[in-house]
Parts: sequence; structure tokens; C-alpha cells
Amino acid sequence: MDAQENRSEQSGQSGDHEEHEERRIRTDSESSVESMTRFVLPSLDGTPPKIVTLDEVSSMFKNLRNMELAHEIALNPDFKLQKYEPPSDSLEGAIKKMVHKAFWDLLRVQLDRQPPSYDQAIRLLAEIKECFPQLLSPNNERALAHINEVLDDSVIRQQAERGTLDFRAYANFVINILSRSCSPARDEAVAALRKIDDVVDTFRCILELMTLMKLDMANFMLRLARTEIAANSVQYEKEKFSKYLREFHGNVGFPATEDWLQRHRSGSSDDETIYNAYMQLIDYPADKEFPELLRIDKERFAGLSWRAQRLILCASLISVAQGMPIISQRRENRIKLAQQLDIIVQDIKNQDQVASTIESCYEQIRSFVNKALEQENLPALSDADQAALKNQVLKLANKTSPVPSLMAKRLDGYVRVTLRSNGSIPPPPSGFADYQEELVAFIASFRRLVSYNHAVFGEHFHQILNKTLPGEETEATTSTASGINPGQAQTAKP
Repeated sequence: MDAQENRSEQSGQSGDHEEHEERRIRTDSESSVESMTRFVLPSLDGTPPKIVTLDEVSSMFKNLRNMELAHEIALNPDFKLQKYEPPSDSLEGAIKKMVHKAFWDLLRVQLDRQPPSYDQAIRLLAEIKECFPQLLSPNNERALAHINEVLDDSVIRQQAERGTLDFRAYANFVINILSRSCSPARDEAVAALRKIDDVVDTFRCILELMTLMKLDMANFMLRLARTEIAANSVQYEKEKFSKYLREFHGNVGFPATEDWLQRHRSGSSDDETIYNAYMQLIDYPADKEFPELLRIDKERFAGLSWRAQRLILCASLISVAQGMPIISQRRENRIKLAQQLDIIVQDIKNQDQVASTIESCYEQIRSFVNKALEQENLPALSDADQAALKNQVLKLANKTSPVPSLMAKRLDGYVRVTLRSNGSIPPPPSGFADYQEELVAFIASFRRLVSYNHAVFGEHFHQILNKTLPGEETEATTSTASGINPGQAQTAKP
């Protein structure tokens, strides 16, 4: 009798322990599922990426208080949020993996019992119901009401108590809702859900898809907010800058910005000085400090600088290659070689990569020319011709050598003419004809960046050049003297 009571007591203690463990795992699973709804706000101005929730994303777009974020959204049409995943070798990554495994393992164990236990399933369906308002538009009231009706907690619990809960039917209901509310890019993933036989795996994949759909919704909100942000960000940044001048900077000034402008002062107008200063940003001297007021875009200007350098190098390479009739007299050969060289130089992101890339370009030109000669039954390049070609190509690594210098002057002149034109694009200069698409895209990016920054800081640039105090107004001077309209950041012309 005593032994039977002990076994009963131990069995009860074991049951209590299992129940306690299940409650603990379920609690952990809530945080694990919630962690799937976080996103990465990409790095801005070299700062670490920020982890945000969907609610925080919505708040950011409605109440814009971050100047760097406003600036990035206004200038970068490709800016978007990314899915957050902790590094697999980090403690957070290990914990997330362990907790998620425990969550789904427990769900499977409960469903496999006879009779099945639906505690974990009920919790999962409740979490899924809470996710739908984040995936659907608030205007879609009928759909949300239908979801709340079908996934009603009390009804599901009653079905569980009576043993009539059909977990697969709820999975199919959720999949049908997702199929009607997801973007076309997710249709394939939804179709894949219908092919999964195991119901636990089905729900696991449902949650993974819902996480991606939350990301889609966050970026959709970003796209909706972009137009308004771009329209108001110039004024927003001007107000922030004025406040900074009043509260922090005083009369200290911006020495690097002042030096940048003064280096380009000429006998003509302040406009021309500012314009020439902007043009130098295409190839800014390494020994000069970058202007403080433009540092938020320092990396962006550096990227444009390398785009310009790659264009100059491509034009120089194709000009050298045209010294051979098989290239200069065969338009199709020239265009094809130009495309191949353009692909090779895309690897150049810093000065250390220039020499090795030019070596590769020489090999490509030599190989291309010999194949073209062979196709026309002409003799291949002689050793002397190849040596001369290599010597000409390798000299292009030096920006001050004749061909790159000439191409740089042509590009500079073309950019100046295009920026001051009324929307019309003049024909590309000699050497750049085969790179017109990239040339036009480069100028559009440069114009947008310069126009935006001038709209924000143009008044202060005039103050610097006129040696007025930062707090004084020079609005009339700026609006009449400058060719850049600060109120039209996206369309103004330096």
C-alpha cells in the first residue's frame, strides 16, 4: 500500500514537473516567435545597424526624428529594411536555435499523445491571429473580422476539450488567407506550404513566411513614406542644422568646409566658387580634410568618385584598343570589347585594386584582338605589337599619364555641360560613347546628391564666402544668385 502511494506520489510529481517544463518552454517560445518580427535598419553614416520592430518602423516613418534616416531615404531609392538574423556563432543565435527547437518539439510531442494535447497548438494559433493585423491593411476590416472569428480562442479551446479540433484545417485556413494577402513574390512560398504533409512543419513554415511578409509590409510602409519624407527632408535638415548652429557650434565654424570653398574662390561669383568646389568632389584630394557639412555623404561621394574613375579608365582602355584597326574599324568588336572591359573594372573599389585590374584588362584586350583577327583569317599580334600594347595599357594605372588625363578632362567638361543643361543630355564625348548609359546614371546620381546638399547648406556656403556670421540671414542672396534652387533638391542644377 505504502509502495503504491509512493509510486502515485512520484507519478504526480513527475506529471507536475512535466507540466512545469511545458509551461516554461511555452513562455520561452513566445519570445522566440516575437524575435522573428524584428528587422535590421541598415548602417547609416558608419553607425552600427539598428534592430527595430514593425511598430518602431511605423513610428519612425510617422514621426521622423532621425536626420540620418531622413537623409538616406530621400537620397537612396534602394534603401530598405532587412530581415534580422543573429549570427549563428553568437550566444543569441545559439539560444534562438535551441528555444525554437524546443518549441516545435513540444508541439509535436503534444499532438502525438493519445489523446492529443492542444495547449501548445492553441498558443500558436493565438500568436498567428495576433500577427495578421501587422500583415493586412487597417482598412481591411472584413478580413480581420473573419480571421478573428475563425481563430477565436474560446471556440478553439472548446474544440480542444471536445476532441474535435482539426489542426490541419486551421493550417489550411491560414494558408488561404496568406495566399490572398501576400505579394506576388511570395506566391511560390505559399504554394510550397500546401505540399507539406507534416502539420508541425507546415506551421513552422507558415511562421517563417509570415516573418517575410512582415518585412514586405515594413518596406511597403517605407515606400509609402518615401515621397513625403523626400519632400520634407530638406526643410527638416535645415532646421536641425540651424538648431545645431545656435546650440552647439557658436562661432567655431567649419574649417574644412571653409578651406574647401576658399580653395575654389575665383574672380567670378560665389555661385561659380561653390560650383567648382562641388565638381572637385568627383576626385577629392586625399591630403585634404573632407568638408564637415558634407560628411554624412562622404561615403556616397567616394562611391561616385570611383564610378567616375572607372568610367575614365574604361574610356582610356577602349581608346588605346582602338589603335588597332580590328577594333576601330569594326563597331561591333569595339562595343563587345567595351562591355567586357566594363565588367572587369567593376571590381575596382580602391587604389590597391587598380594595377591588378589593368593587368586583367590587358589580357582581355590581347585575347579579344587575337580572336577577332583569327576570325577574319588575319595574323595574330606579333610579340612586338603585344609588348607595345601592354606598355600602353599599363601606363593607364597612372592618372596623370596623357590618356587618362585627357579622358578626365573630357568627363569633367561633359558633367559641367550636362548639369547646366535644361534636362537635355548632350552626346557623350569621344571615348565614352560605349558607356553612355553608365555616364548618364552617374551624372543623375551626382546631380541629385549635390542638389540635395546645396538645398540644405547653400545659404551657409554663401555666408562663409561673404564672411557673415552663421546666424545672419542671406536668403535673398542665395535665392537670386545661385543656380541651385534650395527648394528643389531633386531637380536643381549646380
